[in-house]
Amino acid sequence: MPELAAHVSDFPANQIREITEAAWSTPGAIVLSIGEPGFALPRHVLEAGMACLDRDETNYTPNAGIPALREAFAARFREHNGVEVGTERVYVVDGAQQGLHFAMSLLLSPGDEILIPNPGYPTFAMTSRLLHAVPVRYPLYPEHDFQPRIEDLESLITPQTKVLVLNSPSNPLGAVLGGELTRGLVDLARRHDLWIISDECYEAFTYDVPHVSPARFDGDVPGEARVFTSLTLSKTYGLTGLRIGALICPPGLKRKMNNVMESIVSCVASPSQYAALAALTGPQDYVSRAHAHYRANRDAASAVLESKGIPFLSAQGAFYLWADVSHVSGGDVRSWVRKFLADSGVSFAPGTAFGSIGEGWIRIALCGARTELVEGLGRLPSRR
Repeated sequence: MPELAAHVSDFPANQIREITEAAWSTPGAIVLSIGEPGFALPRHVLEAGMACLDRDETNYTPNAGIPALREAFAARFREHNGVEVGTERVYVVDGAQQGLHFAMSLLLSPGDEILIPNPGYPTFAMTSRLLHAVPVRYPLYPEHDFQPRIEDLESLITPQTKVLVLNSPSNPLGAVLGGELTRGLVDLARRHDLWIISDECYEAFTYDVPHVSPARFDGDVPGEARVFTSLTLSKTYGLTGLRIGALICPPGLKRKMNNVMESIVSCVASPSQYAALAALTGPQDYVSRAHAHYRANRDAASAVLESKGIPFLSAQGAFYLWADVSHVSGGDVRSWVRKFLADSGVSFAPGTAFGSIGEGWIRIALCGARTELVEGLGRLPSRR
């Protein structure tokens, strides 16, 4: 048979899925390697999706999504970020991952460079490679609390650099960008005429610090604005399987956006859109409950790690802890997590799934049952 394209054939394995699928096939395993919200969906959200099917509203919607949902996303963004966003700038997408692909498709030509965090979510590199662009990893060092430094980024910018990817709250780190740093990163992009893609999947979950969107510091004049904001309801409302999110774009791109949307997905499924509308406009008990659960799990997990002398980054957001297991991983954390699963029945995502700086670290998902989380972490070897 003919060969696949070279940029697909040499794709590295997704190490998160690798360890998680091994855990799923291990009887009795405690799975702490994947971030899957575990609460039942609110009934009004389910009923909104089912009502759409009952009335046979299963035809195409506008490319950008049903108007009421676009306005609901815009209203939430205005309320939570203090940024005036018109409905015409909101595009409903098949989850944040499709939103990232959408944005990169608009911004990257073959050979262009895109700055992505190291450690950072794996699909930042994977998606850009699919578009024949060149991912360039900017370092997030432990000694700087895994925060980006302007000077490190500036040293990597070349004439081929077109896009800067930011992710706050961070997956895998749980780190949150402060307002002053975020403003500085937007200023950096402005100085070098770069686009920004801001992945804000976990914007609803920060602890004792605010979420600051780069869009807050962006211009609102066509030709000056440069921030694309990727949002999802997968984490905020547990709608992972409904594949629903939004991409908020700079002004003045409506015609181009519609054309690209048509070529990628045409439109998102109607039942998912109506379920999302119900989630955004209905009672917010789910979000409050999830926030409290993730925070309590973070505190419980932190206590276990502290008791064992295992260093970790104190998570300010998302629902992950980033822990240093270099005392046992022997310089190959990818192999170590497989061995630990086999020996102890617990799975963690290896830090190398997120970049080279992740060697010796693991990502711990905090979204499941607290008893399993504490039990699983209790099986880690102490550092003392």
